[in-house]
Amino acid sequence: MRDKMTFEEIMKQNERRIHYHIHKLNIRDPHKEYFNEGLIVLWRAYESYQPDKGPLATYFNYSIRNRLIDKWRKQRRQEENERVSMQEQRKVLNEEIYYSNKTDSMILAAENASDYDCVLEGTVPFLTENQKKWMEYYIKKGWTLKEIADHEGVTYEAVKSWGRQVRKKLRAMKLDSDC
Repeated sequence: MRDKMTFEEIMKQNERRIHYHIHKLNIRDPHKEYFNEGLIVLWRAYESYQPDKGPLATYFNYSIRNRLIDKWRKQRRQEENERVSMQEQRKVLNEEIYYSNKTDSMILAAENASDYDCVLEGTVPFLTENQKKWMEYYIKKGWTLKEIADHEGVTYEAVKSWGRQVRKKLRAMKLDSDC
């Protein structure tokens, strides 16, 4: 049978078969991705067909349908992964905005005044090394929490915790802005 027909003839005869499976599986195919995938599967099925295993049409149906389902599932998984990734990025961005807007008035005074070093000197005995790093990078240099985490080789959550602890200690100290 293969000797008598070219692939182009097989393709013309089975084009509707691909469309049928796309329609039957309720797949939207505006860019003809699934149709093209169906043509590739048709070619591979045609090349690997063994007449003693059953009818060619059944083999085409089986191959096309299963490959379209695989492609659809893979695309859905990829879209879901992208959606989750976007949600995580939005969460991190919202946290950055939240924490930057929640900066204490004492920290704002330190940012706006040129007396950052004076404020830091007053808090030095009470801050850990990591909290000092947070003050240096976040307040003085204006780095994001993610940038600090990357630079220090720690998690984003750890840096966020440093900032919370600094704010907590500064509130407890009720620093004067006398510097």
